[in-house]
Amino acid sequence: MFEIIFLGTAGMVPTKDRNHTSVLLKHDVESMLFDCGEGVQRQFKIAKEDIMRLTKIFITHWHGDHVLGLPGLLQSLNINKYNKHLDIYGPKGTKKYFSHMFNAFSFDNKLDMEIHEVEKDGLVCERENYLVEARTLRHSTLCLGYRFSEKPRRRMNMDYIKKQGIPEGPLLGKLQAGETITYKGKRITPDKATYIVEGKKVAYISDTEPCPNAVKLASDVDILIADSMHLSDIEDKAEEFQHLTSKQAAQIASQSNAKKLILTHFSQRYKTTADLEREAKDIFPNTIAAFDFMKVKVR
Repeated sequence: MFEIIFLGTAGMVPTKDRNHTSVLLKHDVESMLFDCGEGVQRQFKIAKEDIMRLTKIFITHWHGDHVLGLPGLLQSLNINKYNKHLDIYGPKGTKKYFSHMFNAFSFDNKLDMEIHEVEKDGLVCERENYLVEARTLRHSTLCLGYRFSEKPRRRMNMDYIKKQGIPEGPLLGKLQAGETITYKGKRITPDKATYIVEGKKVAYISDTEPCPNAVKLASDVDILIADSMHLSDIEDKAEEFQHLTSKQAAQIASQSNAKKLILTHFSQRYKTTADLEREAKDIFPNTIAAFDFMKVKVR
């Protein structure tokens, strides 16, 4: 199980109720931030989330509403003696932008951090129990979408284990690691003693117009988090600035066989998100509109 917290759901201009875009994903002992909108430090505090858990930041693109929170966030980590290794991922040009940012402020950077530029679609990060992929989207500047996937996990078949009388301890550990054991002269394979549980998958599709890579990122995910800047009655405006309408986000969810769609990144013109949610539900019923500080558990 892991948790997603929406720290900001606004479009280019924040409102009194919606902060700039930031989505926090908490998995085991790590926290990962997808985009880092202005004011994100305060959003962390209001949500009662610990910035010191951060291990990774995934930047979709370098429009201000997605990155203006970076200087303050990094400064807070620095001053609070952050002692982890911080990996930051972003499109080609990210190292240049960071260099400009550090030169723009009086900032004594003591963070153990590494900046990774994503230069081709595919795997960008892999750890023991998850991986993250990126694909290029179609926006007015170079923009990435991300896909977080838990790796399959092996669970014990306790009925079979009890029947065989296998005690707790190293033998069970070997079976869970996929090894065959011998117990009381009997060969026991992991195929019988364990079963595989597929990991959960989340796609984060920020600013884009409809494109094949959006569908690929969202393919068979448990949750699709998608840009939903406008209603379809002003699709021409969405097309002009290369954003999705709520209808188009729902079409991507449907085409990709996603299980759940969460809309975000709303234009300031909408005082509520009810109509955006309603329009998407006409195409993809399992849709909700995000709001700042909304928490979603992924089981």
